[in-house]
Amino acid sequence: MLIDDDVWVTVRYRLFDAQGDALEPMERELTYLQGGYGSVFPAIEQALAGHGSGYGTSVHLEPEDSFGDYDPELVRLAPRSRFPEELEVGMTFEGVPGEADEQADEDDGLIYIVTDISDEAVVLDANHPLAGMALRFDLRVVGVRAASEEEIARERALAEASGGQEDSDSLLRRPSSQSDEDFDERLVDDARGFLRAEADDEADDDEADDEAEDDEAGDAAGDDRPGPGCDAPPQRRLH
Repeated sequence: MLIDDDVWVTVRYRLFDAQGDALEPMERELTYLQGGYGSVFPAIEQALAGHGSGYGTSVHLEPEDSFGDYDPELVRLAPRSRFPEELEVGMTFEGVPGEADEQADEDDGLIYIVTDISDEAVVLDANHPLAGMALRFDLRVVGVRAASEEEIARERALAEASGGQEDSDSLLRRPSSQSDEDFDERLVDDARGFLRAEADDEADDDEADDEAEDDEAGDAAGDDRPGPGCDAPPQRRLH
């Protein structure tokens, strides 16, 4: 059976950034109804249409075709005192805690992710973790079957209820059940972890380069500063 409208498709996939670095630790599996129900990105449906079980391909998506461009207006800075004592990077809040009602109305429905913490302030970001990124989906079809009329009606109702909008916490689709939503949350957590690790590595590299330049400058000036093994630990800062 070939993939066409109103056909259930089970696909295994893995997500990569534009440099080919994996954004997930392993391959994932998803079953969706083909036919523009908002379950997956249109480019993915187009790439799989007309093929059958066993077909594999890679789909490259620019930000406008996936999670949109990164919007700096969705990044906020809030006083640390508005947040609970136990606070970690990656925690989420609906709206910015402690803001005036007028601003809260503007933020209605926005989920903010804590991206950095200092003693005085907290940085929050309402962009999707993958916003602004060019992505590559490696796809492999593992199952195809016709959908019943009841299943088609259910998916159509879900699509209409969502207004055709992708869920902000979904890597590939809109959740259609609580178990699906939990599954997508785990995928997003994986992606956030990979992105944070990559950012930390870049920051460590920058610090190492700065220290090397300082050491070279100190040697040229003949100063008596201690070597790298005696340096004080770097201070925590907002990125």
